[in-house]
Amino acid sequence: MSDITDTRVPERIPAFGRLYAALDIPAETLLRVVCGLALVTHGYPKILDPFGAIGMVEGLGFYPGVFWSPLLSATEFFGGILLAIGLFTRPAAFATTIVLLVTVWFHWIVMEQGYGGAEKSILWAAITFYFVVRGANRQSVDHLLGRQF
Repeated sequence: MSDITDTRVPERIPAFGRLYAALDIPAETLLRVVCGLALVTHGYPKILDPFGAIGMVEGLGFYPGVFWSPLLSATEFFGGILLAIGLFTRPAAFATTIVLLVTVWFHWIVMEQGYGGAEKSILWAAITFYFVVRGANRQSVDHLLGRQF
């Protein structure tokens, strides 16, 4: 659990309290690892061709594309790896949250797809933002190093 006081509502089914407590850290770790690996999977094609998104990023108003395209590639791919292993968790989560918020804007506003088009990006941005605030837990490289980045 975190260092702050737990303010959650008491268990409605007390018999499950021990189970919930036992699964708290593993569930949070699973969320972080799955999130990181999803970002790695999504970023892998981009890291193979880091300049392949120049036209897209410039079309969104990010100039020069030769700078932003590789940054996008690295953020998704390497940020995903860092999240998955829990190293530099907060900075990696922050960078990926920014990328995901841009994709929300892209799908909702630029592509005029509204909520339906942006829904996945909204969910992923909420997950990465959770790790910006929370950091990693004791099942992380950050914890092994004795640091919360």
